[in-house]
Amino acid sequence: MRILLKLVLDCDVDAAWTAVRSPAVFQQVSAPIMRFTSLEPGGYPESWPEGEHPVAAKAFGLVPVGEQVIRIGIPPERAGARLVVDTGYGVSGIFTTVTAWHHTMAVSPLADGRTLYRDELRFEAGRVTALLWPVYWVFWQWRALRISQLARTWQA
Repeated sequence: MRILLKLVLDCDVDAAWTAVRSPAVFQQVSAPIMRFTSLEPGGYPESWPEGEHPVAAKAFGLVPVGEQVIRIGIPPERAGARLVVDTGYGVSGIFTTVTAWHHTMAVSPLADGRTLYRDELRFEAGRVTALLWPVYWVFWQWRALRISQLARTWQA
């Protein structure tokens, strides 16, 4: 299944690039629907480096739903777009139902100084894929709202 977002953000591309690599922003755009806690020694890094980052999740900050690994890759720029790719996987709980996860965030500059933000999630979960799609779709709409709101505060 696939979910796409395409937003124009009220910030410059350098600020958006910093934000899409920020664990703090990840937490801000996920809350309060999902609350993630770093399972890395020392907690979250300031910026996601490439590699694997284990987290635990609670729905609405109350109900444990499992653990997952966020696997960050930063491929070369493509057609002026800077990309962050997460090909993580579930370790426990609801996350283990997802058998394939490919989340790409791309930012590119617009002529007026704002940023074009594109966000694509592709996932598979066998027979429950169609049941999970509306859940992820709602969550991605929340992310879109929060990203749009927060982008006004991002500075390079």
